[in-house]
Amino acid sequence: MKKEQKLIFRLLPLLIAAVIAALLPQMIRNEYYMTIACQILIYLIAVCGLNFITGLTGQMNLGTAGMFAMGAYVSGLLNVKLGVSPWLGLVAALCVGWLIGKALGYPSLRLRGVYLSLTTIAFTEIIRMLLNNMKGVTNGAQGLRGIERYNFFGYRVEGTIPYYYMVLIVAILVVWFARRIVNSKWGREFKAVRDNIDAVESCGIDVAKVKIRAFTLAAMLGSFAGALYAHLIGYINPESFTVDLSTNFVIMLMVGGIGSVFGNVIGAVIITLLPELLRFLGKYYYFVYYTTVLLCALFLPKGIVSLAAPIPGKWNRLRARRAGAPAMEKGGTADGDHIKN
Repeated sequence: MKKEQKLIFRLLPLLIAAVIAALLPQMIRNEYYMTIACQILIYLIAVCGLNFITGLTGQMNLGTAGMFAMGAYVSGLLNVKLGVSPWLGLVAALCVGWLIGKALGYPSLRLRGVYLSLTTIAFTEIIRMLLNNMKGVTNGAQGLRGIERYNFFGYRVEGTIPYYYMVLIVAILVVWFARRIVNSKWGREFKAVRDNIDAVESCGIDVAKVKIRAFTLAAMLGSFAGALYAHLIGYINPESFTVDLSTNFVIMLMVGGIGSVFGNVIGAVIITLLPELLRFLGKYYYFVYYTTVLLCALFLPKGIVSLAAPIPGKWNRLRARRAGAPAMEKGGTADGDHIKN
């Protein structure tokens, strides 16, 4: 029974979030806000990937923007330059993500902490510079225009609401996949590497394989999200994929709750919406934005999701009190001891 209760408490927030997301287009008809909603879902996919490497394995990755950019440009270029179907572009983005994960995974075997962070920052900057300077292929700073939407059996997904529902289905599948990984053998190995790498090695687990696997999952989901973004906006520019974007992904992870899939959902929603909510502040926007993030880091180091952690315990204590009430009426105590007259 306890296992069933734990499962309900874990799945209920995700189910509620999915229902609200499904009903959102019925409440919001504005195209701009629906585009923001699509971006939230796409960023969620990227953050779920980042959670594997930074949240579970404990390796700081500031290269998500580079992975995102590669997925966006690979899919976009195949579609615009060669007329390839966006679906094949999505597959190509996954393959590129797999290659990036393998390439970035190997430096992580020798580097840790700030040195690994600098390596991933360098990766993002190298990608951005290449996209800017390869003008004959990428159009450089002018960006890539005319990227088509996806189509189903000849029906093109025009309009933001149909695209939103398509991305919502994909995001739900990714969240389900991420939860399965977190609770699987792979997830336990990721956490073990984060907590005590020496103990993991002494148990005979191949740490190199675990780290590369985490980087590969992160890169594949990051590139996958980038491809979805390119076909949503229809235009991409190298300056959209700076280190600032990587930092925002890490902030989403931190604010929501590092290591928690539901925390990824919370972080993606809050950090994507916050700029829109604070837009009226004008030049004071960045001050309020980063102050909010700082306060969250100081007072909620385990993320907003940690606020819900005591709920299952309180629920169990409430059930225990209710179960003990009849016993007390018959001359017993809540602990089950009989009262002698």
